[in-house]
Amino acid sequence: MGSQCTKLTPCCLDSQFKAAVVEVPSVGNEEKSEVNDLPTFREFTFEQLKNATSGFAVENIVSEHGEKAPNVVYKGKLENQRRIAVKRFNRMAWPDARQFLEEARSVGQLRNNRLVNLLGCCCEGDERLLVAEFMPNETLAKHLFHWETQPIKWAMRLRVVLHLAEALEYCTSKGRALYHDLNAYRILFDEDGNPKLSSFGLMKNSRDGKSYSTNLAFTPPEYLRTGRVTPESVIYSFGTLLLDHLSGKHIPPSHALDLIRDRNLQMLTDSCLEGQFSNDDGTELVRLASRCLQYELRERPSLKFLVAALTPLQKETDVPSHILMGIPHSASSSPLSPFGEACSRKDLTAIHEILDNVGYKDDQGVANEVLYFLLKLK
Repeated sequence: MGSQCTKLTPCCLDSQFKAAVVEVPSVGNEEKSEVNDLPTFREFTFEQLKNATSGFAVENIVSEHGEKAPNVVYKGKLENQRRIAVKRFNRMAWPDARQFLEEARSVGQLRNNRLVNLLGCCCEGDERLLVAEFMPNETLAKHLFHWETQPIKWAMRLRVVLHLAEALEYCTSKGRALYHDLNAYRILFDEDGNPKLSSFGLMKNSRDGKSYSTNLAFTPPEYLRTGRVTPESVIYSFGTLLLDHLSGKHIPPSHALDLIRDRNLQMLTDSCLEGQFSNDDGTELVRLASRCLQYELRERPSLKFLVAALTPLQKETDVPSHILMGIPHSASSSPLSPFGEACSRKDLTAIHEILDNVGYKDDQGVANEVLYFLLKLK
């Protein structure tokens, strides 16, 4: 666990609408980070999602709080073998079916490599479900606060906050500037260990913007005054995440700002980061966090500013994320073809049958060499 590090470093910082599949036009691909290999947003039937999750089986729950979560998230697999995450809302979350569909379709138009993209939804009777890409490598909260084998390295923490800023900037550029309850549980890691922002937080479940459910100690001050989330509220929450990365703990912003003002930064810095970053880098991250946490909305920086400030801080940019994270790497999450499956099993009979069925003619003996190689691996 994260508490294993005890040595402190000296401070170095100063359907009712149940219908056939509805296709939503995908956004343009002018941004280099937009994704082109995902299916367009669609509506699923409840039966399809029930089958995909084995009847919403308990063993498929991936929510942090299991069955006790207000809205439970399941892992599942579609008939085409695509792995998915299915969020099933409680029956009171979206009483207005039309609003749910409008919100889901709008968020479903977004396609970006920094997001856990929304693939579809289901709105049948009282049921409200969202379908997104499946992220197999847990949440940021798990890796940052509850790690078991190694803490996240400084270079990876910098990468996470940059990718998060880029994700939020992209959403803002597409007219989705509000993100609800931004926290370390909203950031997940894909099969390559890359951090991605959950698209679920882009869904607002009331038209008046009242959808902040986090601990009040971490809630933007303007939300406490007005009960409304604003684009500047997202920046405030981003600042709390910067503190999370610096400290390795979930420190209330008011306490962190007191430590910064008193120059008592030894209590703010994660002891597991000893020797991994320079005074300048640490100082810059504290400066950015302090700006994000300003009481006055107009004094908080823009996402464009944050992306520009975090980009030059990046370290080890040529090292893949899964190596920095120390997690196993899957070369591809795409389903294998029957031939690929046969090869992975080293099933020589099945390989021969497939080659015969496609009329493969091997005048050069290449197939026999491949089979001989596979045989030697057995």
